[in-house]
Amino acid sequence: MSASSLLKALKAEGLTVVEVGDWRDHNRNHKGPWGPVHGVMIHHTVTRGSAATVEICRKGHESLPGPLCHGVITKDGRVHLVGHGRANHAGPGDDDVLRAVIAEKALPRDNEANTDGNRHFYGFECENLGDGDDPWPAAQLDAIERAAAAVCRHHGWNERSVIGHLEWQPGKVDPRGFTMASMRERIRDRLK
Repeated sequence: MSASSLLKALKAEGLTVVEVGDWRDHNRNHKGPWGPVHGVMIHHTVTRGSAATVEICRKGHESLPGPLCHGVITKDGRVHLVGHGRANHAGPGDDDVLRAVIAEKALPRDNEANTDGNRHFYGFECENLGDGDDPWPAAQLDAIERAAAAVCRHHGWNERSVIGHLEWQPGKVDPRGFTMASMRERIRDRLK
């Protein structure tokens, strides 16, 4: 999916998209291949404040350079595109989970981290403290649903191609505050 195709797909799904800086060429491709891409991964940021969240996800930090995702979904439901290509968001995860995503089957429990997820997943970081108390506004949940559906629609994938970070890598808890099962139901309904 080219950068232009991603932008077009998100807008076609009814999203408000903000293009941030040189997002079309901002990536970590020099650290390894980007693709084949097989799914969409949803995260929470553990941050507060849209501007700061977008900046962190674009630039990264000392121990993890950006981009930290492809799009940042802020509480107001806007999608801020910060990268295209390989991004530092998924990290290593379970090859059995990847096989299930490719086959669009029910996910097994993640119990190892032996596969490079940054190569195989689009990543959306969602502005939330991830403490289970920080609310998920309806506009933001709707945008998560629409963004994931846009990518799935482009590739001809179903909702089983969308996973949470917590389903990919042992020890991860994101996203916290809604279930991926409920989000996949929403995505399934939108794709119909």
